[in-house]
Amino acid sequence: MSQIKTRDAITYQILIAIFLFFVLVAIVIPFWRVIVSAFIPLDIYTREGVPFFLPPTKWTTAAFQQLLSHPLFARSLVNSVVITIGGTAVSLFLTVPLAYGLSIRSLPGRRLLLLLILFTFLFHTGLVPVYLLVTSLGLTNNFMAVILPPAISVYNTLVMMSFFEGLPDELKEAARMDGANEIQVLFSIILPLSKPIILTIGLFYAVYFWNEFFTPILYLNDNDLMPLPVLLRNILISASFNEYVEYNAFSTSSIESLKSASVLLTMIPMLLVYPWIQRYFTKGVLIGGVKE
Repeated sequence: MSQIKTRDAITYQILIAIFLFFVLVAIVIPFWRVIVSAFIPLDIYTREGVPFFLPPTKWTTAAFQQLLSHPLFARSLVNSVVITIGGTAVSLFLTVPLAYGLSIRSLPGRRLLLLLILFTFLFHTGLVPVYLLVTSLGLTNNFMAVILPPAISVYNTLVMMSFFEGLPDELKEAARMDGANEIQVLFSIILPLSKPIILTIGLFYAVYFWNEFFTPILYLNDNDLMPLPVLLRNILISASFNEYVEYNAFSTSSIESLKSASVLLTMIPMLLVYPWIQRYFTKGVLIGGVKE
């Protein structure tokens, strides 16, 4: 009997390994193609298309040089950093107390509040009402127009609420017996124990604000306020009309290379940040997503 169980366990592990291998291949191949496309010279691209392997001596950074040499690139990069940091800070500032309040089971009207929050998660208001609200508040050409509408994510709030509910109630009760109010409990007891979930949710918000380009297109009409994703999008759209990129620049790079270089440029900041919080990220997702 034990041999049968061992054989079944080995077979199961082999099947899981094969499945994960195909998942890895499905992820790596497109990503590798993007990398090769970003560094491929124009002559090879014109003659062969995008090969799967590119000789080390043939790699070129012409596409990156074209994008980085754009006069608005530095300004757009700063704008994206401001929107990402400001949006993440505002979102955490609003999400943390909301999630903590909902995690208190004795909160009056807690079930009604959860129902209303879940209702907004299932049924969205739509683009037109949000646009009318933002414009009526005079937030056009203001970073707050990009930061405030998505400031609170229902999913992130529920994950953080689940994490707070998993913390020992004895710690909260002990602080309350010592005379601490709920704000003091939150800042003195809860937040020091919640670094994994705060960093995890903060990463979710940061990735969203860094990659967002549709909302800035709606509300930011000033080129000086343009974030990096919008600038890269405009460059790619306008390159065919020779508006943003000089014609002789195409002697060293192609539109395909510009597209791939744009993808890599927008990925680099998140790739640099993620390793620093990886150990907190996994723990925060598991603890926040599983309720005892």
